[in-house]
Amino acid sequence: MHIPDGLIPFEQSVIYMIISLIIVAICFYYTSKKVDMEKRLVLSGILTAVAIVATSITIPSPMGIPMHFFIIPLVVLILGPYNAILVSFLSLLIQAFALGMGGVTTLGINLLDMGIILSLVVFFVYSLLLSIDRRLAIFASTLSGILAATISQIIILSIANTTSLEVLLASLLPYYLMIGVIEGIINIMVLEFLSRTNNSILEIEKI
Repeated sequence: MHIPDGLIPFEQSVIYMIISLIIVAICFYYTSKKVDMEKRLVLSGILTAVAIVATSITIPSPMGIPMHFFIIPLVVLILGPYNAILVSFLSLLIQAFALGMGGVTTLGINLLDMGIILSLVVFFVYSLLLSIDRRLAIFASTLSGILAATISQIIILSIANTTSLEVLLASLLPYYLMIGVIEGIINIMVLEFLSRTNNSILEIEKI
């Protein structure tokens, strides 16, 4: 899902970058005030490394835009949305500069859809459904977040006139729907495993 340099007009990329960096600054401000910073930093570092590795494994798509698993929904469910946005920012920054994934000018765009929109939607849906059933909340929030990120990317690409909206919907939405289902099931398994073996990780405040 990483959008590379050159695909989006530069002036549009600048707008997305400004929006994303403002939100990152807000997230950093709120996260830095937490008293559990040592534990939070360790978990953030581990999950950032996992996200970099997992999202570096790409699956070819008909549009030439690589598809991959996200991991960020899992970060949201463990640490919360603001923390997940920071993890997403770090992983995308490292991928752009060290691994050549995504782009430098499109960093703000990739962060907006794969980090910010995804994280906020995951947390909202999870909070909404948690009182009904925890597993349902994990699955539905993961799927919803990934679909929201996909739809936001489709809108961004459509605004940039990269190709028609119909082609983007037909090419990307079905594939990420499949990935959302798979990742939702995996997240249930991971969180169930953590709840049985190391529940202290899940007790950290979600911010």
